[in-house]
Amino acid sequence: MSDCIFCKIVAKEIPATIVYEDDDVLVFMDIGPIVKGHALVISKKHYDPVTETPDQIVSKLHLTAKRIANAQMNGLEADGVNIMQNNGSASGQEVPHIHVHVIPRYSDDGHHWNWNAKKYADFNEMAKLACNMRDHL
Repeated sequence: MSDCIFCKIVAKEIPATIVYEDDDVLVFMDIGPIVKGHALVISKKHYDPVTETPDQIVSKLHLTAKRIANAQMNGLEADGVNIMQNNGSASGQEVPHIHVHVIPRYSDDGHHWNWNAKKYADFNEMAKLACNMRDHL
């Protein structure tokens, strides 16, 4: 897509600090890292959202994310890694091109996720939602 920033990075129209590249994926450093070393694993071909992305590409993105996580753990001496894939603006996705965030984490990095766990009203509410999901598998 001509107006997609990630497609422009793939086409080398916009510079990026490349970590890894093969025929299907490109990995580059996020210019607005949550923690320094934050990398993005993207499909070279434009897909969005994950539900419209071929299974083999989703698999390749996540297998590559695993390799990048290993590189962050060993090469950057990260204590842990977050691997995230967001879909739609409600989830925080800013660039509508399939991508996976791989974020190195350190015990003292100061970043905290605002995870405010909710509760179901009762077991039946949870079971109904599970049933609705099963019906669409």
